[in-house]
This record gives sequence, structure tokens and C-alpha cells, in this order.
Amino acid sequence: MTDTDPALPLPAMPFIKVEPNGVARLEFQKCTACGAFSLETNRIACGKCGARGSFVAHQPETTTGTLHSYSIVHRSFPGVAVPFVSAIVDMDNGPSLKGNLRGIAQDPESISLGMAVNVVLDDALNRKDDQGNSYVCHFFEPIAAK
Repeated sequence: MTDTDPALPLPAMPFIKVEPNGVARLEFQKCTACGAFSLETNRIACGKCGARGSFVAHQPETTTGTLHSYSIVHRSFPGVAVPFVSAIVDMDNGPSLKGNLRGIAQDPESISLGMAVNVVLDDALNRKDDQGNSYVCHFFEPIAAK
């Protein structure tokens, strides 16, 4: 284990980067051969075209996306509050991400496939590691229609 600054949150996922000033951002891997995205930071070859060693870090231009699929979860592990909305979002100019959709009623009448959402990087539900470090995680929130 490495010592970390307890004032800085730890990224809950490998595609979340935390700057020294504490600001979190998304960073994906992008294949220079075909443009495919990867959420993994240590891929040997591109899953789409097979190119080896072709990935570079890519920061998305936007944190918006479109709701592709969702499920309202009513049963989960102990300590996880239910219900919650588990969602898959197709990022604009990026990969598809799985995460929780928040800021919306947890019923099918309120959620529509294709709705615009924003990725928000926030505290991971007050979870902490053994050293007291907090985590930052990604969530989806609906973009209000104008």
C-alpha cells in the first residue's frame, strides 16, 4: 500500500483521475489506430482492431451522454441502500459507462431511454478505506430539458 494524502479523495475507478488540487476528472484510453475507447489503463492490445501499444490518454471534451439502458435495483448487498437506478450511458465522444443514475424518481415513468445525462464526479457515498481516505466515484444525473 502506498501512503496518500488523506485530504485528497482516491479514485474509485481507474478512469477517474484526481489532480493534486483535489479536482477529479475522467480520463479514458483511446486507440490511435482505430479510435476505440478503453476504460482499462493497462491494455496490451485494442479490443476492436487488435493494434498493440496503441493507446493514449484521452480526456473527453464533454461529460454528457445518453441513457442506453437501466435497471431499478431493489435487492443489493448489505449496507447498500435500495432502491437505486443502475444505468448504462453512452458517452458523447467516449465509451459507454455503467454507474448509478441519481436525481430522478426511481420508477419507470420518470426514466426514459435516450434521455440526456451528465456525468458527475462526487463523493462515493461516504465510503472510506482503512486509513480514512475518501473515494470519488462517477454518477449520472439527468440534464433538465430546456
